[in-house]
Amino acid sequence: MDHSNRLEELVAKHEHTLYRAALALLGDPQEAEDAVQDTFLRYLEKRPDLRDGEHERAWLLKVAANRCKSTLRQRKRHPAVELLDVYPAPEGEGREVVEAVFSLPANQRAAVHLFYYEGYSSEEIAAILGQRPGTVRSHLSRARESLRNYLK
Repeated sequence: MDHSNRLEELVAKHEHTLYRAALALLGDPQEAEDAVQDTFLRYLEKRPDLRDGEHERAWLLKVAANRCKSTLRQRKRHPAVELLDVYPAPEGEGREVVEAVFSLPANQRAAVHLFYYEGYSSEEIAAILGQRPGTVRSHLSRARESLRNYLK
């Protein structure tokens, strides 16, 4: 299969997952879209030989997370748009939970998103974000505590 067909297949399969993860990290829809596009460009440049669907998903998420971390280093400001207008969230109590998640610092928000929304373990999240598993578990623990307090 040539790389352009493979890219189309990857975009169709992973675009929404990458966008949600990037949005959770960055808090800005345009920057999240840019991160996703850059991730797929990186795929075209590197042409990695990925063994299966889980490896390709993890590789793409890691590239997207690195791009998002670079963006976060470049800017030191808060989101300028209302995230709940663009992030998929249920109405009522579910929306309140999503509001609470977006009140978390970026590192905790990323860990929560990858753990609860994408189903990764703390070890897998550590590999994706370039952190130690203990750091990820700490982010998740602090996030849970913050969410408990926020939702009281």
